[in-house]
Amino acid sequence: MTNKYRDNSASQLGGADLFDLAVIKKYDKAGPRYTSYPTAPMFHTGIGSADYAATLKRVADDNAPLSLYIHIPFCNTVCYYCGCSKIVTKKYERAAAYLELLLKEIDRVADTMGNTSRPVTQLHFGGGTPTFMSNDQMRVIMIRLRERFNFVAKDEGEFSIEIDPRECDEDTVRVLQEIGLNRMSMGVQDFDPIVQKAVNRIQSKDETLRVLNEARAHGFKSMNIDLMYGLPHQTVETFDTTLDTIIEFSPDRIALFNYAHLPHMFMPQRRIDESALPSAQEKLNILEHSINKLLAAGYVFIGMDHFAKPEDELTIAQQNGKLYRNFQGYSTQAECDLIGLGVTSIGYVGGGFFQNEKEMDAYAAAVDGDAFAVFRGYILSDEDHLRRQVIMRLMCDFSLDYSLFEDKFGINFREHFADGIRDLDEMAADNLVELRNDGLTVLPAGRLLIRNVAMVFDEYLQKKKEGTSFSKVI
Repeated sequence: MTNKYRDNSASQLGGADLFDLAVIKKYDKAGPRYTSYPTAPMFHTGIGSADYAATLKRVADDNAPLSLYIHIPFCNTVCYYCGCSKIVTKKYERAAAYLELLLKEIDRVADTMGNTSRPVTQLHFGGGTPTFMSNDQMRVIMIRLRERFNFVAKDEGEFSIEIDPRECDEDTVRVLQEIGLNRMSMGVQDFDPIVQKAVNRIQSKDETLRVLNEARAHGFKSMNIDLMYGLPHQTVETFDTTLDTIIEFSPDRIALFNYAHLPHMFMPQRRIDESALPSAQEKLNILEHSINKLLAAGYVFIGMDHFAKPEDELTIAQQNGKLYRNFQGYSTQAECDLIGLGVTSIGYVGGGFFQNEKEMDAYAAAVDGDAFAVFRGYILSDEDHLRRQVIMRLMCDFSLDYSLFEDKFGINFREHFADGIRDLDEMAADNLVELRNDGLTVLPAGRLLIRNVAMVFDEYLQKKKEGTSFSKVI
């Protein structure tokens, strides 16, 4: 990849000259990633199956598109860093029973909505490891989904899957393409063998490149690779080697996640040797080096921890003000009603969040019965919708035009959010944001800290004045 986009990319984020480690340390506190607002800690068990059924019926004839999320919880090995909801097992026969539950849930949703003509423009298989399911099982899921829902043409939607290259051969890639998927995301984290051993994820460059090339050969439109900084034994020098390999692979998108060490919340992380974790300074050095290297390689900083090529749909959507966020991260699709399927999945339908049971037995009992497996959720108020939109546009656009919210919600923005704007004064003094009478702009040095900017508009977080249930922003 050439460096012809370097100036544009560097000006977006700021480059090394604006990467002020002292300022980053000052603001490096715990906070949400804002894949939803309100965030998951606000969900409550007063929302259940009946509420979900009523909502599905109410939105069946809406004009907005649908997004489907299918959670496959199984992994055959545990990666020690992982904080995802998963079931570690080598018993592949468990997939058959889970498939039957998924099919029942798909039918129940479709039956409740009736013959809805709402187009499905987005689909995502997440986990766990979705390719834990066999090729035939994946075919069965997609056949049922297409029978019960109105999918747009393959080249008009985002139909994606997370895969583990260690469990994906060419037949699997071919089948995933045949059943209509057009995007793929692969976890790598780090290619250094010492780091891989420390986190129990042994994955060679060759097998990763093989799957990447096979996906391209079979017509996948976009390839994403996940990396992670802050893992045990990582240094700037070791991670630089991984970055060299990734840049050579030239994926369309790169996610550079911060490893949040929270062993009190995620049991597998207790197997990580804390003494081997990089120091706070070294972790920041790795992040700074990684960002500058990806920008120099031609990638554009999309937001949070995501990068994309200049010609990628994410980049184009952001330039056109049409970027969105949902539970899968950044998306080019307009805001959809998101239907969650599978154990622990979360949906956003008709102005409310609905989460399925987290434990397999409880999920199975509900689906095998005559109810939805929803066990908690949250119905947004008018104020929630306003703040959700403010935070969404901040996370995607790095700016706010107050008049847009005043016209839509009938408010005086500066008066309504007086406390939040006042909280931004210190960030303005640190050259992170520019405050104007008619709006605000997140400056290049503040884009890495966009979560901090968004937090001042989070009504519930401001009431608590803390973010202890979240990971640190850097």
